[in-house]
Amino acid sequence: MTDKKLIGVDLGGTTIKFAILTDKGEIQQKWSIETNILSDGQLIIPDIIDSINHHIEMYGMTSDQFDGIGLGSPGTIDHENGTIKGAYNLNWTDSVYPVRDIEKGTGLPVTIENDANVAALGERWQGAGNNAKDVVFVTLGTGVGGGIILNGQLVQGANGAAGEIGHVTVDPNGFMCTCGKRGCLETIASATGIVRVARDRASEYAGSSELKAMLDDGQDISAKDVFDLAKENDDLAMIVADYVCESLGFVLGNIANTLNPKYVVIGGGVSAAGDFLLNKVDAAMRKNEFATIKASTELRLASLGNGAGVIGAASLIKVD
Repeated sequence: MTDKKLIGVDLGGTTIKFAILTDKGEIQQKWSIETNILSDGQLIIPDIIDSINHHIEMYGMTSDQFDGIGLGSPGTIDHENGTIKGAYNLNWTDSVYPVRDIEKGTGLPVTIENDANVAALGERWQGAGNNAKDVVFVTLGTGVGGGIILNGQLVQGANGAAGEIGHVTVDPNGFMCTCGKRGCLETIASATGIVRVARDRASEYAGSSELKAMLDDGQDISAKDVFDLAKENDDLAMIVADYVCESLGFVLGNIANTLNPKYVVIGGGVSAAGDFLLNKVDAAMRKNEFATIKASTELRLASLGNGAGVIGAASLIKVD
């Protein structure tokens, strides 16, 4: 092992989170800055460089005390060329060169990875994945993302697109997805998908329900509202929650049958529904698994929250 530190960077559409960690994954310092997406996002990489250099100096450290920088980012990652393309929430439509530019600006080696994959790495290393060799991570946020770790290695795929659990088809005749397909898991189990399911089911529902009344009144609702009401046995909310959890369990059960991970970990904002969500998804997942998988694969809630990204990013340059 090395005594050198790691720097993890989690690049998001509104905030860039930074952390200095030990090689054992302990966060020693953390900070964040606003993501400046003006000027087609051209200020983002210079801001990252300036912030890292400023904090290394502020903490009385030097670059030779670090093994490198790991960066998690939205968009399509080209590992070979060190580029990111199509991160539209950052206004990065064309390729940007974070590896080249941040290495030049800080003097430290840089490794980049997709943001959902770094969250998976973080949960596997320091969170609910318990450092197991085989972990599947699914994040339920505005969309549905995922990361797959097999035999201790992140699965990237031929074009870097492995782990897109959100685009597994649940219903070929279902809702249209932003990807152009119909019935993707993302259209059902994301925060926006849950609201969409609620509106759809409400249009056919004639019973007594607070959720129905809220929608009929033209109120904006959230996925949290749906699950909070389901916990109170609101009839329509229960119908929605059951469909969401059945769909998620169906997909995760089949992924478990295919990969037999030690843990399947659910993270993202929707996972704040807690054990109520976990128990329903677990029941649906087990219904779709065969016996060997039921006995060896465990469903868990993520435990690191917003910290998963910087921890997973730092793990990209961890030296064992």
